[in-house]
Amino acid sequence: MTRGLWTRETVATLTLASLLPLAVFWIWLGGGQALSRWAFTLLVIAIWHLVFMLVRAQPPSLSALVTALAIAMLSPEELGLFQLTLGITFGVVMGELVFGGWGRNVVSPATVTLAFFGFGFPAAPWPVFDAPLAWAAIPAGLLGMMIGVMPAALLIVAASLGALAAGLGLVSNPVLYAAGIALVLLVADPVTSSSTLLGRCLQGALYAALLLLFASAWSGAAPPQIAVAAALLSSLAAPLFDDIALSLWVHRRRRRHGRT
Repeated sequence: MTRGLWTRETVATLTLASLLPLAVFWIWLGGGQALSRWAFTLLVIAIWHLVFMLVRAQPPSLSALVTALAIAMLSPEELGLFQLTLGITFGVVMGELVFGGWGRNVVSPATVTLAFFGFGFPAAPWPVFDAPLAWAAIPAGLLGMMIGVMPAALLIVAASLGALAAGLGLVSNPVLYAAGIALVLLVADPVTSSSTLLGRCLQGALYAALLLLFASAWSGAAPPQIAVAAALLSSLAAPLFDDIALSLWVHRRRRRHGRT
């Protein structure tokens, strides 16, 4: 991920900068409890980054701040320190560090961590997001698109389909609020989202479709849990969508210019 000024850390720093409106508003609403939750999550991630730096000479990354923010905001409440540490360790090590660090991972480590919490501690209560916090995700997404670290096509397609579903009464407001926050924190990750225009459109459409499916068929699931599950499956499908887009491009080029 090095091309001129666009190094790995440049992308991580700009991603964090685009998420600042959401982070500041969340801390303003949650106060010291939200800040301490973010700090503890960051501490656990930093320890594992240090371990891999010493063992494998793998440099740490500022992306840990983004990962910690997503985990702290979306993870279930009332989890003990041991449970939090266990989930964060699994997500960061298995979702990022074993692949060589941020920039080489397949799925966001925050998404892996949150999915682990959902499967490992199903009785834990998930956070409830109000409309003001969900609205703060909009400037975060807009900043990410303008800076160039969040895929515009993915965000536009997912947001448009989500707004259409909400207007038709197919999804409730709590699901829509959690989906918007998860969209900018998890799905629009500059590393794990689709790289092609068609792939980004398909990933955004799949994310919205999965939200609609889970909201209607998954009884008893909390809105953040629905959003995390949709983010996980749509992220896993991102390489497939890129492969489809590249295959279509190669097919059109061969029809226009011949096989040679």
